[in-house]
Amino acid sequence: MAEKPGHSIISIQKNKRSFEYIRKNFILYLFLAPAVMLVFIFNYIPMYGVTIAFKDFSPIKGILNSEWVGFEHFTSFLQSPNFQQIFMNTLKLSTFGLLLGFPVPVILALMLNQVRRAGIKKHIQLIIYAPHFISVVVIVGMLFIFLSPAGPLNNILSVFTDKPISFMSDPNYFRTIFIVSGIWQGAGFASIIYLAALSNTDPQLHDAATLDGASLLQRIWHIDIQVLKPTMTVLFILAVGGIMSVGFEKAYLLQTDMNLPTSEIIDTYVYKRGLQAGDWSFGAAVGLFNSVISLALLVIVNYVVKKLNGETLY
Repeated sequence: MAEKPGHSIISIQKNKRSFEYIRKNFILYLFLAPAVMLVFIFNYIPMYGVTIAFKDFSPIKGILNSEWVGFEHFTSFLQSPNFQQIFMNTLKLSTFGLLLGFPVPVILALMLNQVRRAGIKKHIQLIIYAPHFISVVVIVGMLFIFLSPAGPLNNILSVFTDKPISFMSDPNYFRTIFIVSGIWQGAGFASIIYLAALSNTDPQLHDAATLDGASLLQRIWHIDIQVLKPTMTVLFILAVGGIMSVGFEKAYLLQTDMNLPTSEIIDTYVYKRGLQAGDWSFGAAVGLFNSVISLALLVIVNYVVKKLNGETLY
């Protein structure tokens, strides 16, 4: 089908305007160039290494000369006896962490927004932001100390129980420890973005609602929550997109021989098979499988949210 003359003229005019805009703002694009180059070099070029997931990779032969095996490693992982357990452990840990942890920063931001005295507000923010800057290794060390059979928590519980509870070795407590410690460490710092969004709220809205007799909770629900809604939507979509990326470091450090039935997740499994056992191709295949699942979830949730309320990530 031939292009209409009017459309071609409009297209040429748009191209001229774009070229003119780039020419006038050449210096700004020049400042952007290093960032684009860094992303290209460290994020896009390494994607070539994903091809080892479809090969029987040998460091001696290299990626190009290694034998092509197709989906053999993916099939091996999907048919392995512990696939269902590892996959469900990852899914449960991330899903529960998202459902329980996502509302906490929002609630913290709403509470902090009601503190009117700047001095008190700064001290509270300092206290709740501090855990974010503690190393994961230190956090895990603290957990082992506080939750050990001779630790402070068991000393308190000894009033009600006859024997100490082995929190760190009992599989039933692993998810609770992982999720609660993660919320404690990250919720305060995550509330910053919500506080920034709330700072743009027009004070006249609250004044008008107060004059109309609206209570504090009503003003929070009908004004503050509505202001936070676009930010919450975008962050929720991003959180769902990373739902399969639980976090290798803390999960691996919290693992013991006794809690493996619930603590073995995809990230730790990839580390053990891919790096410790030297099965590079199998580890890459499992990691790629994890990434594909995350991408699919991101696209699906973004589509569903867009249909429900019009807010979208892209």
